[in-house]
Amino acid sequence: MNEQVRRRPDGCRRPLSEAYDTALLDLDGVVYAGGRAIAHAVESLTHARDGGMHLAYVTNNAARTPQAVADQLSGFGLPTGPADVITSAQAVARLISEQVPSGARVLAVGGEGLWVALRERGLEPVRSADDDPAAVVQGFDPTLDWERLAEAAYAVQRGVPWFASNTDLTIPKERGIAPGNGALVEVVRTAAGGGSPQVAGKPQPPMHRETVLRTGAQRPLVIGDRLDTDIEGACNGEVDSLLVLTGVTTPAELLAAPPRHRPAYVAEDLRGLLAPQPAVTADDGGFRCGGWRAEVAGGALSVTGEGAPLDGLRALCAAAWTAAGDGSCGADAGKALGRIGR
Repeated sequence: MNEQVRRRPDGCRRPLSEAYDTALLDLDGVVYAGGRAIAHAVESLTHARDGGMHLAYVTNNAARTPQAVADQLSGFGLPTGPADVITSAQAVARLISEQVPSGARVLAVGGEGLWVALRERGLEPVRSADDDPAAVVQGFDPTLDWERLAEAAYAVQRGVPWFASNTDLTIPKERGIAPGNGALVEVVRTAAGGGSPQVAGKPQPPMHRETVLRTGAQRPLVIGDRLDTDIEGACNGEVDSLLVLTGVTTPAELLAAPPRHRPAYVAEDLRGLLAPQPAVTADDGGFRCGGWRAEVAGGALSVTGEGAPLDGLRALCAAAWTAAGDGSCGADAGKALGRIGR
């Protein structure tokens, strides 16, 4: 990864599946949405794996066990074992185990995946603030009720060390965007009168550390749909990233991305893993990619030419990111995005 501020998407002459040894794949919004596989995901990942790329599935969702996730992926036609799945529950359990005695009680407000991960680290999950926990941890659980959130708030109010698997405010589901674990963390924060938990999941370093420890990746490529978790996590870990536009990030949000949210590559979906990435080149105050030329002029982004819409988006990224420098581009992008059909 380039240590300088990224001004434009990178080019790659080889398919990304050949240029990198391990794909660190987010799940929700990348491989599946709710109970269905995203279009082209299974075929693309199968092709990448058959070509020698190691596939590792890295998720901030702490509700399910690695075995449950592996079973779902295998059901889609992607043979997967639990060792191929790394969760934020595993990362936060390791983080807690480094700060409390072995065998300590932990108030666990989350799903089965969190409870299993805590037990694997020699910790005893409990349900009540009155069980004298050494820590309280929150992880996503779609069945979570008021009483369990209240127990977390009671413990945090008493000064019990507070942890969270992740703080994603939203999660993509088949019917739309739903509240994520971060929204539930905010509920406890409000009830407890403030404070912040130690967070293990993406984009924080504990998740990247957990992933590297479990996969042994030498040249990983992070693949995700979120700028503030997947792409920022890659930036924090100083590795390259591929943003796919099958989840929550919109083209307008990509153009406005600050440096820590700028991916090395961008693709419509996981088919981008199998293809070279076209170069974006400077052109007399603007930038070219494919048949498109983009620039910032008069406080707005503009684009001319024709060709693949994604090439136009890449050129616009270069123009926007260069104009923004170390900040976020505030130029109007509406007409330019309409011009490329985005």
